[in-house]
Amino acid sequence: MENALRNPYICVIGGSNIDIEGYPNQKLLLGDSNPGVVKTSLGGVGRNIAENLARLGIETKFLSVVGNDAHGRRVLDHARAIGLDMEDALIVDEPTSTYLSVLDETRDMHVGIAHMDILNRLDIAYIQQHAEIINNARFCVVDTNLPDVLEYLVTHYDVPFVLDTVSASKAVKAKHLLGHFHAIKTNKLEAEVLLGIAIDTEKDLQKAGRYFLDQGVQYSFITMGAEGVYYKTRDEEGIITPSPVEMVSATGAGDAFAAGLVYGLCEEKGEADAVRFAMGASLMAILSEDTINPDISSHAVEAMIKDIAFTYQKL
Repeated sequence: MENALRNPYICVIGGSNIDIEGYPNQKLLLGDSNPGVVKTSLGGVGRNIAENLARLGIETKFLSVVGNDAHGRRVLDHARAIGLDMEDALIVDEPTSTYLSVLDETRDMHVGIAHMDILNRLDIAYIQQHAEIINNARFCVVDTNLPDVLEYLVTHYDVPFVLDTVSASKAVKAKHLLGHFHAIKTNKLEAEVLLGIAIDTEKDLQKAGRYFLDQGVQYSFITMGAEGVYYKTRDEEGIITPSPVEMVSATGAGDAFAAGLVYGLCEEKGEADAVRFAMGASLMAILSEDTINPDISSHAVEAMIKDIAFTYQKL
């Protein structure tokens, strides 16, 4: 425990995926073979956030599950190569979580198939076996892809939890648990699901921010795409909008943003500075064809921030 206190780390709990993505060279023809491109990459919200944190220079312990197969070995080998600690990951005789997506000619999603049954092995017994890692973490990052263990985690461990709500359909799983989270990162649609109201105006955003804080959340962040990020804490509230950049790929931007926020919390940056850093991390993801920009680092993000004009609106 003393070593953990001398060398604070982040604990991330979540899934590790293999993502297989295909898109056609021309118009997508259903029921036929389409010449195109097929890419295989590492994914999973938890794994993506953990990798971004490791690349930002934060010691990160990632609790996850992989199969005893080629995909699982690839995930573990990659973690060792980038300095991400997956020594306590569970390895089981099941297929590693895999997500298959087919895009159309505009690169929009046409259909996806998720084979993620293995995530059910991230159960209470596994969590209990790693209680010391969770309890000694500076922050514990979780997302709504986790099975029923999410509620067990936040009601049995006294550590600041950071939640990524992932999607509107999954965010509802955390609605009754909001008071257990130190910080929450959500987008506008996910926040609407959590509040049960439409968010169309600044007043609606402020209502959402107050709601989260009234539940016990200390830091709430609502991403709004090109419209920027709304944030609220006990002491500060505002909207920060970056100048436009030419997007290469939006895949992974939200995970990079979440990692950037956690980095900002670890470095005890002010609220606005933490949001700007998170935006810088997200912009680095947007400018890369890869889900995680291999060039991301704390220095690269700081340099990115200097090149981007931000509009700050205090509320």
